[in-house]
Amino acid sequence: MINITHKNNTLRKAISKAILQVSNQLTIDAIKNNLVPKGNVFEMAKAAGLLAIKNTSNVIPDCHPLPIEFAKISYHIIDLTIDIEVEVHTIYKTGVEVEAMHGASIVALTMYDMLKPIDKHIEIKNISLMQKKGGKSDFKNQTYSNLKTAIIVCSDSISSGKKEDKAGKSIIEKLASFHITQNKYIIIPDEFEIIQNQIKDFVAKHFDMIILTGGTGLSKRDVTPEAVKPLLDREIPGIMEASRSYGQNRTPYAMLSRSVAGMIGKTLVLALPGSTKGASESMDALFPHVLHIFAVAEGLQHKEV
Repeated sequence: MINITHKNNTLRKAISKAILQVSNQLTIDAIKNNLVPKGNVFEMAKAAGLLAIKNTSNVIPDCHPLPIEFAKISYHIIDLTIDIEVEVHTIYKTGVEVEAMHGASIVALTMYDMLKPIDKHIEIKNISLMQKKGGKSDFKNQTYSNLKTAIIVCSDSISSGKKEDKAGKSIIEKLASFHITQNKYIIIPDEFEIIQNQIKDFVAKHFDMIILTGGTGLSKRDVTPEAVKPLLDREIPGIMEASRSYGQNRTPYAMLSRSVAGMIGKTLVLALPGSTKGASESMDALFPHVLHIFAVAEGLQHKEV
């Protein structure tokens, strides 16, 4: 099974469709009038479909077990075809499209089984995914490749050449997965004035996003939050609350992070932990959702115009 432990729980929805074709109007009439010998076709198939949705991971090897928060099965009769629609919702790390399609397929097979004594020419014509929402797929039509981003590594040991930077490089790698490649990458020591001056310089050069890594801990040299906060026009507490909540599910030490986030003019500033794992997990927690800030800002600009 694919590792999904790095993903966020989000509301995810899927709608699938299956089409059942019968051979004559007598079959349709028997369904409508509840005259099928094996029982009520729609109700029996619905029950089978609901069970299938909830048990998808038991029959599809690579499917993850997940909580089914909502499931709906509906039918539409059009001439000699029955359209079967299955809608499934969950709040989890992965989507429910396979659950919806599995449900639709079992509904169709159950109907086939119930109707075959009275109609020998039934066909299941196709099973398809009609809609999928939630997770990173919601961002597939949005492009952020034009965002200018600065990555600032704040570390005495790395800036002096005693250690190699891995956290900053992991941030660049994560950004690249969202096609954000217009990056400026620098390494500076844990010095209050140097941090502030570098941030001011990037803001003056109209960078869209500044991501700092390092200096958010509790040692005397960890001064990044103190340097960043006075420069912010608006702090956005929810960003790092989300990051710490995400991290807390993976390590109890996440609560010790003093990461901060906010806006300086139109520039988003994120101060992330300095460890490679801390920086990488923070990026997993925040991206691509935090990029919605730029979509909102663009919408506000269009309104003002």
